[in-house]
Amino acid sequence: MDQERAESHILAKLRAGLSPHRTYHSYEHTLDVHRTAMAIAVSENVVGEDLDLLRTAAVYHDSGFLLQDREHEMASCLLAHQDLPGFGFSFPQIERICFMIMATRVPQEPKDGLSRILCDADLDYLGRDDFHQIGAELFKEFKHFGVLKTEREWNELQVRFLSKHRYFTATNKLIREPVKQMHLLEVKRWLLENP
Repeated sequence: MDQERAESHILAKLRAGLSPHRTYHSYEHTLDVHRTAMAIAVSENVVGEDLDLLRTAAVYHDSGFLLQDREHEMASCLLAHQDLPGFGFSFPQIERICFMIMATRVPQEPKDGLSRILCDADLDYLGRDDFHQIGAELFKEFKHFGVLKTEREWNELQVRFLSKHRYFTATNKLIREPVKQMHLLEVKRWLLENP
């Protein structure tokens, strides 16, 4: 299994092929999820093949946007099944990668430790200081693709999403959850001040 070549392959595809209107589901988001998944994995003591499979799942998790807008997780798995045998990944390894990718589908429902890490990495920004900056990129993407139109609609969506979202790893429950709750209060305050 040549994880590094597989990673380089899909990152090059993402850099060249993603729509410039994917301001949130972007090449940069993929790098951020990859970095964050590795940091959480260290805290959660993930090593060896599990770490390599998690890395691969992180770089492939939104690759389906290269093929389609809806059901992008399924399309990501399709790409993984097409690409990864050429890099020495076995069918069971690819299935584990797809299991992680499918867990990131909202509402997230991870069933194992690696999936919990990938889910937390995917939405790590909810509990970080760059929450508003990254959120603005998602708002821009949603506006372009007609998901919503106004800032009020966006902030109402954020309140619903933040209220239902939960982190799954001990690492993110400790570090990100308190900050996420502060962001939820900020967005609620914005809605009160902008009726």
